[in-house]
Amino acid sequence: MQPPDYALFKELDPRALQKKFLNSLLEIQNVRRGSIWIRQKKSYICVEAAGDESENIRGVVLDSSQPSIVGWVMENRQMTVAETRSDRRHFKEVENSFAVKSSQILCFPLFLRDNKVYGAVQIIDTSPGGTRLNLDKDYLAHLQNLVDICSIALSNAILFSTEKSKARQLKTALSRIKQEPFIIGQSREFKQRMDLVKSYAGTEFHVLVTGESGTGKELVAEQIHKLSPLQKMPFLVQNCSAIPDTLLESELFGYKKGAFTGAARDKAGLFEAADKGTVFLDEIGDMPLNVQAGLLRVLQKNEIKPLGETRVRYIDVRIVAATNKDIKQMVAENRFRQDLFYRLSVLPVELPPLRSRREDIPLLVRHFLSKEAMTAGTPEKKMAPGAMQHLVAYAWPGNVRELENLVRYLLVTTPDDTIETVHLPEHIRKPADMADGGNGFSGPVGGDSGLPADLAAMTWSGLEKTYVNALLEKHNWNVTWAAKASGLNRSTFASRMRKLDIHRRRPD
Repeated sequence: MQPPDYALFKELDPRALQKKFLNSLLEIQNVRRGSIWIRQKKSYICVEAAGDESENIRGVVLDSSQPSIVGWVMENRQMTVAETRSDRRHFKEVENSFAVKSSQILCFPLFLRDNKVYGAVQIIDTSPGGTRLNLDKDYLAHLQNLVDICSIALSNAILFSTEKSKARQLKTALSRIKQEPFIIGQSREFKQRMDLVKSYAGTEFHVLVTGESGTGKELVAEQIHKLSPLQKMPFLVQNCSAIPDTLLESELFGYKKGAFTGAARDKAGLFEAADKGTVFLDEIGDMPLNVQAGLLRVLQKNEIKPLGETRVRYIDVRIVAATNKDIKQMVAENRFRQDLFYRLSVLPVELPPLRSRREDIPLLVRHFLSKEAMTAGTPEKKMAPGAMQHLVAYAWPGNVRELENLVRYLLVTTPDDTIETVHLPEHIRKPADMADGGNGFSGPVGGDSGLPADLAAMTWSGLEKTYVNALLEKHNWNVTWAAKASGLNRSTFASRMRKLDIHRRRPD
């Protein structure tokens, strides 16, 4: 027997390995036809063929209820030799149209590493007398060992290919997750806002989303479009503060060739490009007054007038606008058109800051830990309970965006599998606004803390009640965390709450 080509075992592409494996066996036995078959549920399919009539064999499917040599070998888990003219196991119909038919078949089972049979390989003699196959007992034993080794190599290649395919699918799924809006929250206030968003999405009215930076206004806009009747139409975004005022008008409404220096050709604006779809205008509070007038025309009459154009064009778009500014105050100060405000805010929704929905922070942390670990292709880390308490207690001026960026930072800088308090940045472990040394008050006494400036005017019980209420409000009425911030154990703190008749107010 010729020594095997060891390069064969380095091949990881199943198709290429099957072909090399089969051709090697045909060369060893000096025959001109062969095939590899794989079990698929209740049938056997030819996945590779070589030699004469290979194009007519590859892809043939045999039902397991039909007699066949490959079926017998797979079911009995052993090699066999068949004289095709007399062996009833031979499925002759496969060769009906062949000019040259088989005379003798040598067939070996293919095993996985766990000793399960997954297929069979046929070495076929097509000589008239069926005399080319070497059927010496010792020779066949060596050949059986070679087939066993090659079958494991082939199963490894198939496994590698399968895992590679899964990785591609996972990458595609991850890419889809990144692209799709994903909004997380279970707090009562947040759920109320999301219920509004869902009800708004079913209409085609304009929506005004307000809230601090980082609260997810663009995500909400995408969700409104995704759930709306316009979901298959364009969704285009323009940040009104991202480009100079002089360019914003041309970006939104377009321009005619020659309208200004550098206008070498006609350009369609954002509204025209999004016709029949949704336009998201972020930071609408930064839109200059002259552009506001053009936007009002879109809202009132569904018409635009590109720069340099003499006639108007009609469009049909839904506008979702967003701002982190006090838009009503801007109206009062004549910095934002009142008529435009009323047109935009047909359906208003205000997104709560993260500090007012602290019970959502653990959910968001776990989501970002999982998402960023998948993106980086690294094992997912866990957040220790103590570290999580600091995250829940922190004020989050940058809201959800700040939290997401912190998780990315922690995944990179934390060497261990668990993120502990010591791994958190100092400004989160020891907030600078803890004026009393960490007892839970934000800000100086008086001012924004909720405490009266004249402490001497209070009774001791009144001061204690104010202090306990402030702690509970800060920690979103989590008694365990409020007790820890006060330096007392939970039972003592709860006892003081009962004595002071402190109860969480129920919503009306």
